[in-house]
Amino acid sequence: MKLMCGRQALTVLCCVALSTLVACGSKPRGPVPVEDRVAGQGAARQAKAASSPANAAGGAVSTPISMGPVMPGSENAGKPGYYSVRSGDTLTKIALDHGQAWRDIAKWNGLDNPNVIEVDQVLRVVPPVSAEAKAPATQRQASTAQIAQAQTAQQAAPQPTPQTAPQAASPSNTTDDGLAFAWPHQGAVLAGFDEAKNKGLDFAGKAGDPVMAAADGKVVYAGSGLRGYGNLVILKHNNTYLTAYAHNQTLLVKEDQAVQKGQRIAEMGSTDADRVKLHFEIRKQGKPVDPTKYLPSRP
Repeated sequence: MKLMCGRQALTVLCCVALSTLVACGSKPRGPVPVEDRVAGQGAARQAKAASSPANAAGGAVSTPISMGPVMPGSENAGKPGYYSVRSGDTLTKIALDHGQAWRDIAKWNGLDNPNVIEVDQVLRVVPPVSAEAKAPATQRQASTAQIAQAQTAQQAAPQPTPQTAPQAASPSNTTDDGLAFAWPHQGAVLAGFDEAKNKGLDFAGKAGDPVMAAADGKVVYAGSGLRGYGNLVILKHNNTYLTAYAHNQTLLVKEDQAVQKGQRIAEMGSTDADRVKLHFEIRKQGKPVDPTKYLPSRP
């Protein structure tokens, strides 16, 4: 019996082992659910990214870049009548280059301190449009019609017979707007006009020699703040022309002073120059032009 039980037990064990081997080698009857934790975590991250505002709009997340402070007047950069300040500029230089008075440019741009301007700052360099120019066309036409009516009424009234008088011939150097220049100094010309090297004429002379205004005008600058010019006087003659007188020993006029053609405005000197001389410029709308084309012939 014991032997039989041992055999039966061995038989049972073999059957169990065989059943286990068959079960391991056979295919499962249906799909076995598997929890992919890595994939689940990736899907969660994708869902979170998709729900972000940047990805919802189809864009990538980016960090804003600071562009620095916005310069005054930057909205007018590149527009006619405006100028972007460059390194080395001064308000006097900008005014001279645009045929304006520095005080006017300071006023048009509301500059509290005209000595403080910044690179890339945009400045108005032409006068603001007047209220009259902004008026509707109908108003301007009405004003024109009123002027025409007044002229017609004046012509209808009896007029005294004018006495004909001989008219003086216009000087050959008179500009289109009736401006006639005179020589600022009687000394010999040391250097002529060169658009690239010399923006005017250089005159020889002695220290203390008189420097005269080339035409009637107003002093818009008198000082030494423009590098390379020394003691400088700038006159504005009209909306088109400026004249400049540089390297003076003494200035005899002040800003905003009215001067007449031939008036003594300075004494010749050598400030910011290699010798005693007068540097003279004529600028048309801020651009240097050859003064010999505007000055009368010398006897």
